[in-house]
Amino acid sequence: MPKRALWGMLGTVLLASAGVSGLASAASSLDAVVQSKTLRCGVMLDSPPSGYRTADNQPDGYDVAYCNDMAKALGVKPVIVETPSPDRIPALVSNRIDVLVASTTNSSARGLSVAFTQPYLSVPIAVLTRKGSGIKSWDDLKGHPLGGVTGTTTEQFLKAAIEKWNAPKTGYTGYGNDNDSYMALEQGKVDAILLSVPVSTLLIKSGQFPHLEMAGDAPMPPDLLSIAVKRGDFEFLNWTKLFVWNQVASGRYKEIYNQYFAPGDAPSLSVSGVNY
Repeated sequence: MPKRALWGMLGTVLLASAGVSGLASAASSLDAVVQSKTLRCGVMLDSPPSGYRTADNQPDGYDVAYCNDMAKALGVKPVIVETPSPDRIPALVSNRIDVLVASTTNSSARGLSVAFTQPYLSVPIAVLTRKGSGIKSWDDLKGHPLGGVTGTTTEQFLKAAIEKWNAPKTGYTGYGNDNDSYMALEQGKVDAILLSVPVSTLLIKSGQFPHLEMAGDAPMPPDLLSIAVKRGDFEFLNWTKLFVWNQVASGRYKEIYNQYFAPGDAPSLSVSGVNY
């Protein structure tokens, strides 16, 4: 091939690469957030202590605090967008929010639609039941009506267990949000749900659900929750991963965990034997 033709081909390739790079940069939510001076965070506000509304109807909770910290680091204004559990991924994919900070487990299936950071919160899972249900541990769930929130990893785990048990009278009912599942359990519509230990503890201590009690741990790993951005948005993903790292390194992770969940050391955000 003549040198002139070779150099022309290389020039075309370089120009095309620069164009692709420029398009990727222009499409990043990171630039859009900084330019608009607002960060739209999708947060579940029906899942205390991660997200809830105060007596004067203001958003609060661990996830709200995390979003506020992100906005402060970016030098922009936080905008909390209430995002129910089944709408979390669709809200991000449809560009109604810039980032999802909503107690979302980083499953491989969800990773087909969005991009996840490393975990920003870790919570062990308990069996939450009603006094007098006869349930004292995970093994006692067979034969009882069970429930949970539609689209969650705890629902998937429980449904898989029910199918494996093949026990008569063991049923499952999915609910649209956490509050509905709490009320269903309190009112006897279901006999148990799977819920994080910190949230279960807070519900019992609140006095709003006087008949609830924990019946040991569920045989599943701690729920490692991650922040999500749009799939392919590598610039914003890299920035958000760095932000999570700095939250832990600075001690801020422990501070807000102590504020909203429990005093003492915050749980590890890693899994033994593997890097995220």
